[in-house]
Amino acid sequence: MATSVTIHPDNKPEGFEGEGFMLTRLDKVIGLARANSLWPLPFATSCCGIEFMATMASHYDLSRFGSERLSFSPRQADLLMVMGTISKKMGPILRQVYEQMAEPKWVLCMGACASSGGIFDTYSVLQGIDRVIPVDVYIPGCPPRPEQVLDGILMIQELAKNEPINYRTSDRYKERLAKYGIA
Repeated sequence: MATSVTIHPDNKPEGFEGEGFMLTRLDKVIGLARANSLWPLPFATSCCGIEFMATMASHYDLSRFGSERLSFSPRQADLLMVMGTISKKMGPILRQVYEQMAEPKWVLCMGACASSGGIFDTYSVLQGIDRVIPVDVYIPGCPPRPEQVLDGILMIQELAKNEPINYRTSDRYKERLAKYGIA
């Protein structure tokens, strides 16, 4: 005669497994799916774009991290990778691309030029894309090596994996966007 056992999920440790079942939280599953299926949109203007191409090639193989499908449409991407020198005239275009992306979305700023204007301290170069859009991860270097790009992608994956489901509707996130004039 089989006995009935009631399992209460809140009394079990995270990731409790047994024969024939596994118990976890929905936000952990969603975070894992988001982290391992990023669709990057490369916004490359200079030599950092060449390093990104090397990262996508077979030696470093970005597809091992679930980012092999590049999206050249902002509406289908969730990771905006800004690489290279961004002029002030390109600032509004970059912002428009960011605003067209669906939530959740992350921004990776790659290289000295995108981060701070690099060696181009001139009237025409934007001195950091964080003046136009919020940035989640910065990758330093001029240009950064593919290993650094992979490290930046891993950091984005950690953000995606650990982000609470309701973060994008929270007041904290809305305040962050309001600093950039994004509604």
